[in-house]
Amino acid sequence: MNFTKMHGLGNDFIVIAGESRLPDNAASLAVSCCNRFFGIGADGLVFVLPSDRADFMMRIMNSDGSEAEQCGNAIRCVAKYVYDNGLTDKTELAIETIGAGVQPVRLQVQDGKAVSVTVDMGIPVLNGLSVPTTVDRNPVVDYPVEIDGVTFRFTAVSMGNPHCVVYVDDAAGFDLYRWGPKLEQHPLFPKRVNVEFATVRSREYIDMRVWERGAGPTLACGTGACATLVASVLRGASGRRAVVSLKGGDLEIEWAEEDGRVYMTGPAVTVYRGTLVE
Repeated sequence: MNFTKMHGLGNDFIVIAGESRLPDNAASLAVSCCNRFFGIGADGLVFVLPSDRADFMMRIMNSDGSEAEQCGNAIRCVAKYVYDNGLTDKTELAIETIGAGVQPVRLQVQDGKAVSVTVDMGIPVLNGLSVPTTVDRNPVVDYPVEIDGVTFRFTAVSMGNPHCVVYVDDAAGFDLYRWGPKLEQHPLFPKRVNVEFATVRSREYIDMRVWERGAGPTLACGTGACATLVASVLRGASGRRAVVSLKGGDLEIEWAEEDGRVYMTGPAVTVYRGTLVE
């Protein structure tokens, strides 16, 4: 089985194409292949599959074997993969996901290769029960959650997958390893949750660090960046267009007022190709 190692701002994936459907052993394959000591090493295993509704379908297995509904960095990698490898000659195409439906993408091409991808990430879900959380509010903004005697306040957003955005004084220096897993698995989030710790530096610039559900701390999270921009707008802390700065680099995020949809623009990079052996 051939694979391509790719990343979006350091959020890295093993991309596999050519399968007609998701393999039965996809979960165990993800666990073994994503292991950074005994495998290839990645945050997730991504399958590019046929679709009856779009140009391609994307299925993402996290490094712990669970399946992610959507991933903003992975969808940019898939778009670059299919274009660079001649599976399509379109610079505007649609990719199906299991959590966010069919998502349009637009590629910026240079010297025959996709260098940047803009993704229509859709309309954010703000109803607490639909995110899902156990909080019956719409929207859920600055809602308190207590862990080990410390009270955090989170804003809940779904971008096809669940997010809880927490504002802190210094996102870059925040202790992800202590608080990330406790929030991810808190009973308020029945399907667990991706956790973003954010610091708004200005109305056009936000620092963010992420603890991803099923993967732990990653260098970037596209859906998390989108959720953070939406949460910042809901709190009146930022404009509807801002740079979200992650450990792996920057994403340009816009929550368009005219259609209510979130647009994400950022890079995708091919690292190397290889073959999986038994």
